[in-house]
Amino acid sequence: MSATPKATLEELLKRLGFAAAVTEHEQEDGLLLDVKTEDSGRLIGRQGQTLADLQYITNRLLFQQDPSCPKVTVDVGGYRSEAREALVKKAKEAAEKVRRWGDVVEFEPLGAFDRRIVHHAIKDDPDIETHSVEVEGTEKKVILFRPRRS
Repeated sequence: MSATPKATLEELLKRLGFAAAVTEHEQEDGLLLDVKTEDSGRLIGRQGQTLADLQYITNRLLFQQDPSCPKVTVDVGGYRSEAREALVKKAKEAAEKVRRWGDVVEFEPLGAFDRRIVHHAIKDDPDIETHSVEVEGTEKKVILFRPRRS
């Protein structure tokens, strides 16, 4: 497989039997590979799980070929960007509850990619801190929002 992110993902999709066009966009934290396909539902999967797996495999292949390769985010039909916006909005609402009531707020269990989005959305808030806590029997973790300790 080719070492370029776009070519690697295109080859992977082709071998998986998906007819798709991939466009590459630079982001502050790596590259976004946006996939356009007629079969987007199958490629996204239930709650984005297939998409998350595709992104993981793509990054592993790229890293094996070139350890200095930037981290790649794979999106299909804008699914990730819409999900990211919704997650950031929920995180800010949870932070506001903590600010208003002073209680700890527990977020739903999330995978690593989504937890990273939530932590990043709140990291500059001077009043709120976030911590990931393992959920027994699963690889997902919940995020606790609490008032920042001085």
